[in-house]
Amino acid sequence: MSTSEIRPFRVDVPQADLDDLHDRLARTRWADELPGVGWSYGAPASYVKGLAEYWRTTYDWRAWEAKLNEFPQFTTEIDGQNIHFLHVRSAEPGAMPLLLTHGWPGSIVEFMNIIGPLTDPAAHGGDPADAFHVVAPSIPGFGFSGPTTEAGWNIPRVARAWKTLMSRLGYTRYGTQGGDTGSVISPEVGRIDSSHVIGVHVNGGLGFPSGDPEEFAGLSAAEQERLGRMQEQMQDGAGYAIIQSTRPQTLGVGLADSPAGQLAWIVEKFQEWTDPAHDLPEDAVSLDQLLTNVSVYWFTGTATSSARLYKEEAANWGKKTERSEVPSGAAVFPNDFGIRSIGERDHNVVHWSEFDRGGHFAAMEAPDLLVGDVRTFFRDLR
Repeated sequence: MSTSEIRPFRVDVPQADLDDLHDRLARTRWADELPGVGWSYGAPASYVKGLAEYWRTTYDWRAWEAKLNEFPQFTTEIDGQNIHFLHVRSAEPGAMPLLLTHGWPGSIVEFMNIIGPLTDPAAHGGDPADAFHVVAPSIPGFGFSGPTTEAGWNIPRVARAWKTLMSRLGYTRYGTQGGDTGSVISPEVGRIDSSHVIGVHVNGGLGFPSGDPEEFAGLSAAEQERLGRMQEQMQDGAGYAIIQSTRPQTLGVGLADSPAGQLAWIVEKFQEWTDPAHDLPEDAVSLDQLLTNVSVYWFTGTATSSARLYKEEAANWGKKTERSEVPSGAAVFPNDFGIRSIGERDHNVVHWSEFDRGGHFAAMEAPDLLVGDVRTFFRDLR
C-alpha cells in the first residue's frame, strides 16, 4: 500500500467507548469550590457538573456522529503521520479550493455550520460564483488524525503537511483560512506555498506585538481596548498555554482519564473566548455542538497530543516572522486581539473587517458573518 494513498473514513465510535464515557461521568469525583467566586478561579465544579450530567443523560453522540458522517472524510499519511480531513467538493464548476484549519481547543466540528454555505452558496442565499471546494484537516495530534508519534510537529511542519495534502488532492491554486492556531498555520502555508496560495484569510488577527513601543502609537480606541485585553489575557488567562507548552504529558494523565476533566479544560476556554455579550458558553454556541467537539477529544484520546503542539511551537514564540506578500485578510470578532498595523508589519493586508457580535469561535458563533467575510475577501482573488 502506498503511503500517499487516500482512504475513505467514517466516524464509528465503538459502543463500549460510549458506555465507558457514561460510566466515568456517573462516577466523577467532583472538586470542592469556594462560594461566590464565579469563574475567577476557573470553571466552577457546580457548573461543569450540570454539563456532565447533560452529556451523560441527554446529549446524543450517535446523532452528531451521523451529522459528521454526512461530510465526505478521508485519511492519508504525510511525513509519517496519519492525517484525517474533510473534503467537500462543490457542484459549481468555478469553485475555488479552500483549506480550513481549526485550532485548540477546537476541531473540524467547528466547521459544521459553514461548510454548506461555502460549498453551495446558492442553497444558502448566496451567489454561486462564490463557491468553494472545502478541505478541512484535523491537525496532527488532534481528533481523528490521532496522536502524533514523534516529536517535532510544530506549526511549520503542519504547514508543510498541508502543502503536501493540497498537492496530493490535485489543487494547484487555493486559498487558506483559519482561526486560533489556524490563524497562524494558514499564513505559514501561504509563506511556504506562495506560488499556489492565492490568499490567506483569518478570523482573529494577523501576527502578535513584538514589544516595540512604536507599534502601539496611533492605535484606535478599539485597538487600545483589544491591546488591554491581550495584556490581561497574558497575565491572567495564559495558564493553559504555559502548562501545555511545558508539561503536556503531566496534564494529559488527568485529561486522558477523566471526561469531566476534559470537559472543564475545554469549556473554560469557551467561556473566556466566546462573545463577551454572553455569560455562559451555551449562550454563545450550540451546547450539543460544543459537546461534540469535547467528545471528539475524548473518544480519540488526543488531549495530550493536541497539547503537545504548544510544547513543539514554544521555541518559535517571539521570533521574528518572515514577511508574506500573499494577499491577506482578517475578520476580527469580539474577544479577538487583531490590530491592523501589527498585521501589516508581516503580511500584505488587503482586507480588514471588524464585527460587533460573535467571538473567538466565529464558525460556531457567527457563521453568517464569517462566511460572508470569506466570500468577500476571495471574490477579487479568484
